[in-house]
Amino acid sequence: MSAQLLIALSAAIVLALGLLHLFFTFFGTRFQPRDAALGEQMKVVSPRITGQTSMWRAWVGFNASHSLGAMLFGLIYGYLALSQPLLLQHSSFLLGLGALFLASLLLLARRYWFRVPLIGISCALVLYLSGLSLL
Repeated sequence: MSAQLLIALSAAIVLALGLLHLFFTFFGTRFQPRDAALGEQMKVVSPRITGQTSMWRAWVGFNASHSLGAMLFGLIYGYLALSQPLLLQHSSFLLGLGALFLASLLLLARRYWFRVPLIGISCALVLYLSGLSLL
């Protein structure tokens, strides 16, 4: 398999995770607390940093922006791998940044998240590093 395809597959996984995360942020109950009272409390309590929002609104915003970051990575690295492979191959900065981003997500997934994103990000990182090894 080519380096180009491996990196594109890595990007596609992260894009898919970001899209699913964005969907679950705004639709359904998957990201809502199991304790309904906690959810209601989050809607009326503000964080210490400001009284201009609630913990619930901040939670939704953090989840949405988190999704956008994953989607941006997936779109940019997918585009570079498929449409501008020479640019990506000749940029140590972009190649290193992609690896650092995925490794950072992996550490966050291990520490704070749950199994599905951990598995997805692990696969994305392995594919990405495999692609790098072929360059």
